[in-house]
Amino acid sequence: MSVLAVGQAKIARVEETYGPTYRVGDLFPECNEEILAAHRHWLAPNHYDAASGFIKLSVHSWLLQIGRQKILIDSCCGNNKTKPGRPFWTMLNVPYLDRLAAAGARPEEIDFVMCTHLHHDHVGWNTQLSNGRWVPTFPNARYVISKPDFEYYQKVDADPKNGPAEMGTFRECVLPIVEGGRAELVTGPHRLNDHLEILPAPGHSAGHVVFKLSNGGEHAFFIGDVFHHLLQVYYPHWNFPKNSDAEQARASRRMVLEQCAGTGALVFPGHVGAPFAGRIEAAAKGFVPRF
Repeated sequence: MSVLAVGQAKIARVEETYGPTYRVGDLFPECNEEILAAHRHWLAPNHYDAASGFIKLSVHSWLLQIGRQKILIDSCCGNNKTKPGRPFWTMLNVPYLDRLAAAGARPEEIDFVMCTHLHHDHVGWNTQLSNGRWVPTFPNARYVISKPDFEYYQKVDADPKNGPAEMGTFRECVLPIVEGGRAELVTGPHRLNDHLEILPAPGHSAGHVVFKLSNGGEHAFFIGDVFHHLLQVYYPHWNFPKNSDAEQARASRRMVLEQCAGTGALVFPGHVGAPFAGRIEAAAKGFVPRF
């Protein structure tokens, strides 16, 4: 288990899955053998599976403990869900809640669940099935959700041609939270408390946000899917195929990279492989990850 400190805050990674997912060319069409060769010394085995030629991605949450508060950032895919075209995340049966407990929190102890965005692999454990109904997994938590993201997917879900949104997880994992009065729909910039600020970083989704933690003179950014892989630090113009606005995603990525490099902040992405968190340095030709 990865556990890091930022000031007095403790941050632990809670793993759901970690392994080969997509072929490099399917994820990043701009990548070629020359680029792979230049980065091979750090890619394998944590970020690239050489035998299959597949990129390795992690799906995890970050458990933030600061003072008496326990905050869960993004809640992965969830068990027992069908994900068309994604066999590596379909019908999962993983001991995620046991791993959360090992990291220091039982579901009833979570004070906030904070969603960087509402894609299916970031909201899955928001709810769980009980007597045929999707109910909050974290019964005492307030769920912090981007209002622009919610409104975007609400429209998608209501469209007979495009719904249900996000493979049904909007109805399973988001609507029960909002309709049950458990959500705080926020529009950034927004300060949640003395330590956490919510900043807009749209493009991968319409209302994607990042969370900036400041404590004891130290900083951290929880960046969700601003970048999925460390190759995108070297090549910020590379986009993950799924975006609401490709150019906006590139602009947000560069903005976040500049802020992280400028502040020396620890960076906590949503899918990057081991060691899962690190720092960004400015370089003559752009940025370099120091993970």
